[in-house]
Amino acid sequence: MDHVEPVSGDDRVLGGPPREIEDRWQRYWAEHGTFRARDDGARPRRYLLTMFPYPSGDLHMGHAEVFALEDVVARYWRLRGFDVLNPIGWDSFGLPAENAAIRRGENPAVFTEANITTQAATAHRYGVSFDWSRRLETHRPEYSRWTQWLFLRLLERDLAYRATAPVNWCPDDQTVLANEQVVGGRCERCGAVVVQRELTQWFVRVTAYADRLLDDMDALEGAWPARVLTMQRNWVGRSTGARVRFPVVPDGGPHPGRDAAAGPRRTTATDGPVDTPPVAVRPTLVEVFTTRPDTLPGATFVAVAPDGPLAPALCAPERADALARHREAAWASGEIERTNAQRPSAGTFLGTWVRHPVSGERLPVWAADHVLPGYGTGAVMGVPAHDDRDARFAAAHGLPAGSGETWRGVEGAIARLEADDAGERATSYRLRDWLVSRQRYWGAPVPVVHCPGCGVVPVPEDELPVRLPDLAGDDLLPRGRSPLASPAADAWRRVPCPRCGADAERDPDTLDTFVDSSWYFLRYCSLGGDGPPDDAPFRPEDARRWMPAAQYVGGVEHAILHLLYSRFVTKFLHDEGWVDVVEPFATLLNQGQVLNGGRAMSKSLGNGVDLGEQLDRHGADAVRLAMVFAGPPEDDVDWADVDPGAMRRFCARVLRLADAVGPGSSPGESGPGARAVVVPGSRAHALRRATHRTVHEAEDLLDRDRFNVVVARVMELVTAARRASEDGPVAGEDAGAHAAAVREAVEAVTVLLSLFAPHTAEEAWHRLGREPSVAEATWPAVDPALLVADEVVAAVQVDGKVRDRVRVPADVDERALHDLALATGGVVRATSGREVVRVVVRAPHVVNVVTRDARS
Repeated sequence: MDHVEPVSGDDRVLGGPPREIEDRWQRYWAEHGTFRARDDGARPRRYLLTMFPYPSGDLHMGHAEVFALEDVVARYWRLRGFDVLNPIGWDSFGLPAENAAIRRGENPAVFTEANITTQAATAHRYGVSFDWSRRLETHRPEYSRWTQWLFLRLLERDLAYRATAPVNWCPDDQTVLANEQVVGGRCERCGAVVVQRELTQWFVRVTAYADRLLDDMDALEGAWPARVLTMQRNWVGRSTGARVRFPVVPDGGPHPGRDAAAGPRRTTATDGPVDTPPVAVRPTLVEVFTTRPDTLPGATFVAVAPDGPLAPALCAPERADALARHREAAWASGEIERTNAQRPSAGTFLGTWVRHPVSGERLPVWAADHVLPGYGTGAVMGVPAHDDRDARFAAAHGLPAGSGETWRGVEGAIARLEADDAGERATSYRLRDWLVSRQRYWGAPVPVVHCPGCGVVPVPEDELPVRLPDLAGDDLLPRGRSPLASPAADAWRRVPCPRCGADAERDPDTLDTFVDSSWYFLRYCSLGGDGPPDDAPFRPEDARRWMPAAQYVGGVEHAILHLLYSRFVTKFLHDEGWVDVVEPFATLLNQGQVLNGGRAMSKSLGNGVDLGEQLDRHGADAVRLAMVFAGPPEDDVDWADVDPGAMRRFCARVLRLADAVGPGSSPGESGPGARAVVVPGSRAHALRRATHRTVHEAEDLLDRDRFNVVVARVMELVTAARRASEDGPVAGEDAGAHAAAVREAVEAVTVLLSLFAPHTAEEAWHRLGREPSVAEATWPAVDPALLVADEVVAAVQVDGKVRDRVRVPADVDERALHDLALATGGVVRATSGREVVRVVVRAPHVVNVVTRDARS
């Protein structure tokens, strides 16, 4: 690179690294395309992916953590000789931008694009080694076109469908919520009490892939965090057992026990459909799923989900009000609370009885909180003698405990049910189909047209993308329906049918942003070089070279649905011949949460921290080092306990050390690695050993994501190099060898530090006279001979108990170790009055002295 004058002076160094240093090296990286994936086959490829941010305000400290962590990996892989793809983009559709647009009286694109500009500038300042040539934003037409294309491919394969179903409805945001967006019965975003509504919605049949989503996780064992795999398995929730048929008794019977209060009826003020179930035809039998069909003889009641379709269908008219109250209370509780085994399960008798398929006894049918509509058939048999929760429910509601009788084994029970035509073998899943439609504006429009004659008609592929109309402000106000169904969007909505030409209407819903994020990692593969193709979402050959992503970095809050849907879409596109892989992410790194004063950061709590503010105050490298050094990636970080100032001072020490060594000749052309002969036992030899051990340990630590420990080792090496530099060689020691050892240590520090504090490292590399950039250097070579210990500590035992320790040369012979051990103070004291009968020596680590009482 062109010669530039280094920033000098302690005041300026201690104040930084100063902004001019950051600007200089960021400009160098941009001008030279330092971090662009070459994709030329010259080096092995590795794809590193970070969960892309949502553009709301500036980047926050959660982004600071994930970007710092993933950049450690990216820079390490480059130094190890890999061609690294490390792209960046924005998940830019979504409700926050729409709500902001309503407040501001503008189109959501204005808010979104302004925030993207701000966040991109901050990410540049942070010095993350992103390949900016592959940048994408999901709201752009060139991206939403292919999100809509993906939906149409699913529709074509009968994996997308439209159905009326009960959904989570937020009365404030006026939109459907996914299950994970409901916390304690309230909207996760605005806190409003969530209600249940019957709406016609678009779904994706993710349940068709349930077995593959579950079974393919076996290949991810050890590569993904165990808790994430457990969460995914539990979400799919495969259970094997039997379906058992209980015929409905037509004439009913008396109330069998006690109802538990379900709470007062809740009313909501919306101008849309109310949260009451539709009238259903009364079934003639109830099917239950059970994993223990052998316990059928002990069944004393049947329980159904209060918020499922069976409850209103089975409910007697006189019990309808009680069920309505229970239904609303259960909906407000949320699934996690309802399935808590320690929580008392509310129950409502439905005024209906069924007949036991074997004994012929009449059993009451109850609505019970612990039964969920999406699991099995939405009905279970209650067997108090064999299930603790059933026993608690029976006791709470005055139901019989039943007998402990069982049939012989599950397989025998299934055979008996099938022989009696009372049931059959079955597999059940907790997983539900993916609800993908939303009643808001700022998303990719569902690309279908509704024609009175033709029904649902896909928009032709050559007419994609379906673009949003230009709506803003009050036109976006939620009124119980999508803004795209309002009069303001009439001109956009009314179109001729693509099939018959008759008057038709576009679908007024938009796609869930989970659809946008379910395939973005594939698009990245084709954004470099010649740019994206015009006729495809990505080139299969590009995906073949880069996929699967070698590592995915992001928060554990996305451990279930985002990862599940990404896995599903990858498997679907594999089946369609677009990708070779069946799993998108080979390994997964989850970072902890960034707190402030023990609480999650939030502007509403007054403890939010913007990354840009911290960069202004401390500099990028100090923030990055502080974030990484705070603990292992998976641990939470409390920003109140972090000290970027100390890291700024550490960066200054490194620069002063580089200045002290100066731009003299460097040993070796391929990177750090002094080759001058040094005398064993000299200061130069000790420093070389420390350097090579640090590099060697760093390799193992980085491969195990122990980044904070690597920082600690670098700090130790800085201290050792500084002392050696200041003290100089001892009398008789070769001054050239000593200087070479110091330079080797400082160059190794610079390379290792480039993973965490890249601007400081680049400046130090330049001050050391190295060219052109430390980001383009190679990982320091390690001399195995310098890893061998000179000395070891041998344990000296007397009759199996350690009585002393002695430091000896690693190559000590058995006779010398024998004599040293017997002469130690601990052995002398322990053998007083005893006879030494044998000395067992295992050089250089252990000596065991065997004795007996001299008086015996």
